[in-house]
Amino acid sequence: MKSVDLLVSGASQLLTLSGPARPRSGSEMKELAAITGGAVAVDKGMVVEAGPAAEMERKYRAREMLSANGRLVLPGFVDPHTHLVFAGTREYEMAARLAGDSYLDILARGGGIHSTVEKTRKASLKELLESAAVRMRRMLEHGTTAVEIKSGYGLEPETEFRILDAAKSLGEQGPCDTAATFLGGHVVPKDTGREAYVSWLCGEALDGSRGRAEFVDVFCDEGAFTLEESIKILNAAKARGFGLKIHAGQFMDLGAAGAAASLGAVSADHLEHVSADQLAVMRKSGTIAVLLPGASFFMGLDEYPDAEAIHHAGVAIALSTDFNPGSCPSYSMQMMIALACHRMGMSAAAAVTASTVNAAYAMGRGRILGSIEPGKQADLIVIDVETPEQIPYFYGVNLVRKVVKKGRVVVDG
Repeated sequence: MKSVDLLVSGASQLLTLSGPARPRSGSEMKELAAITGGAVAVDKGMVVEAGPAAEMERKYRAREMLSANGRLVLPGFVDPHTHLVFAGTREYEMAARLAGDSYLDILARGGGIHSTVEKTRKASLKELLESAAVRMRRMLEHGTTAVEIKSGYGLEPETEFRILDAAKSLGEQGPCDTAATFLGGHVVPKDTGREAYVSWLCGEALDGSRGRAEFVDVFCDEGAFTLEESIKILNAAKARGFGLKIHAGQFMDLGAAGAAASLGAVSADHLEHVSADQLAVMRKSGTIAVLLPGASFFMGLDEYPDAEAIHHAGVAIALSTDFNPGSCPSYSMQMMIALACHRMGMSAAAAVTASTVNAAYAMGRGRILGSIEPGKQADLIVIDVETPEQIPYFYGVNLVRKVVKKGRVVVDG
């Protein structure tokens, strides 16, 4: 028998999500590579092997045993689009929306992103880290083991870089893995001219983001940046070696998803409004559609991304919370799975794929996270259900009972 650090067994089903080393699309998204009564052997924080429990228990002697007690075991959730680092909250805007104001109405009055910018600029690195660490812990307790974090609530050098530094520090402190994205192109700040700000985004901002951010993102929509400005920023970022992302089509289709995909963007996010020709470009480029149903839900919108059209176009889909203070302050990928099923018509299996392996690729971590396969990081969650279909069925509660991060139990009970 081979000695390992940990053996997780007793699962109703072990959803390994094993398969091709790339994002899954089409019918592949329903293939969870489930092992009934499965077990997984872990050593030095990495997956050694997964298989039927009886076989694993014959092959491995573990220093620690963890029983799932008949519950579902699957990879830790990956959240590939969040705005986790900021100061202040905006519950008063929720009241305004319930009274009939739109997101863009509030933004035009100087609220929305501008409101958070004002508070975030006043916060120290220590204050930003402390508040973000609390949010990350809540995400972890809901089963999220890796998080992408965007800047965008500074809109000037000092605060933008402070947010990115906080994101990097959060990853170093753990236990969650993080990836940082520079989103200085969130909106044009009230205290800077548009042309001067776009020029900064294409030059000094990118130079200052080196070593701090892996990706560059732009919010291309009404009230934010034009398609021409967005392409200019992304081209400058690509020339400096950054991975590319785009906020596209949340309120209006400006052609941003297709333009970003033609530049080789890793993901195009939101996509409540996107044309078939842009989806064709995304499929060809391998650009992942990151869908954020929590934003539509929280803002009371009737329009959700058309997951069926995106699916049939052959584009890989990932899900994310879009955690932020204005349009989706939700910690729960479980809730995003429920919304994807109940509001976008996705199957439970496809939604699980979108929340694990595809989401890992959307944050540039698909080679090491998102599935339970030999050589991948041992990030596992034990959920108090027996089948993947029960995750969106029992919605609105936290079903996670245990979280294993890099082979170590970090949430228990």
